[in-house]
Amino acid sequence: MLKKTITILILVTLFALSAGMVSAQTIELEFWHAMSGGRTAAVQKIVDGFNAEHPNINVTAQFTGSYAETLTQGISAVRSGNPPHIIQVYEVGTQTMLDSEAIVPVYEIAEGKIDFGSVIQPILNYYSIDGKLYSMPFNSSTAMLYYNKDAFEAAGIKEAPDTWADIEKMGMQIIDSGAANHGLSFGWPAWILEQMHAYHNQPYANNNNGRSGRATEVYLNRDFAKMVLSSWTDMVEKGVIAYGGREYSANQDFLAGEVAMLIQSTSSLSSIMETADFEVGTTFLPRFEGYGIGNSVIGGASLWVMQGHSDQEYAAVVEFFDYLSSTDVTIQWHKDTGYFPATNAAVKTLMDNRWFSDNPNYLTAFLQVLSGVQSPAANGVLLGNFVEIRDIVDTAVEEAFTGVSSAEEALNKADSQADKVLQDYTELFDN
Repeated sequence: MLKKTITILILVTLFALSAGMVSAQTIELEFWHAMSGGRTAAVQKIVDGFNAEHPNINVTAQFTGSYAETLTQGISAVRSGNPPHIIQVYEVGTQTMLDSEAIVPVYEIAEGKIDFGSVIQPILNYYSIDGKLYSMPFNSSTAMLYYNKDAFEAAGIKEAPDTWADIEKMGMQIIDSGAANHGLSFGWPAWILEQMHAYHNQPYANNNNGRSGRATEVYLNRDFAKMVLSSWTDMVEKGVIAYGGREYSANQDFLAGEVAMLIQSTSSLSSIMETADFEVGTTFLPRFEGYGIGNSVIGGASLWVMQGHSDQEYAAVVEFFDYLSSTDVTIQWHKDTGYFPATNAAVKTLMDNRWFSDNPNYLTAFLQVLSGVQSPAANGVLLGNFVEIRDIVDTAVEEAFTGVSSAEEALNKADSQADKVLQDYTELFDN
């Protein structure tokens, strides 16, 4: 009898120990991202900080190539039955992710557990559909105007430009003075054309910019788009605008003093400030006079939760997202990269600590995005296969800038091609 009792006690003890070991097992989370260069280190700093504070959760951050490559690999991994838990997807992938049937909406697992109300409104609006947040804001940016204060001083210019008319006038003055060979360049031309639509509260596509229903046509052949590209092309012919490529090549021309002004993402701010051997100023995007007031649109990327995981793992994902949105981490990410501080609490702390007073260039785009209106046009457009459409628009800009086509001809062709992309996309998902 005694032996039997001892045996039972041993078994009970072993079971309890085993159960304790299982409950203490580390939850492993895979996080795929597209942050290269110095941003890889900034991502790893966040992950290391989270892992140190959460011994029962281990997040592994993996660089998986470009935004497009990361998106494609993430969806393929779900379909092959081996998905990561989190992938970073750029804003043009939003509609694709919504239609992918590969995601778990963030609001479904995190509502009531994370204070989404603290997220800066334009960022929250971009990634929300019908008031529900589908992905977690992470590296949000917008475009703004950088300018070489030394070149401006050499040309006798005492203020930053407000309008595109100012850009042309100041650009000619800079060229005539010899302060730079050209006035302006910009990266991501298709994105800047989207920015101009949102900034002037002009729709880019039907169905409220794809927000009240899937967009089936773009508005590239309308008067506003043609006015913008015609104005740019005219300034190219005058030497004021120098074509700067499709992504970041224009940054080098600005840093080399080839151009005195640059329109580029806020995500370039830290690297430009560190590299420039002249005083850098920043200001709002220039406006075309006589048009509506909208808002500069959000760029960058957000974090999507992928299907195929347990409730326990999704709870760990929420823990990670909660950490990401904490004030200290949000501030750290902003300072390390130049991306927006995405929460109101982080902004208040930065202001209280005089960060923006001491570093006004970091405040410019933030004030810009908060100074506009909220509307479907100003919130940004959602398009199926947006990556291909941007490529089509980039080609149109290049053809207009190089004289292959007029602005009107280039945009008419781009409109037709983009509508065909949307038609094919709609047929794929509606059948």
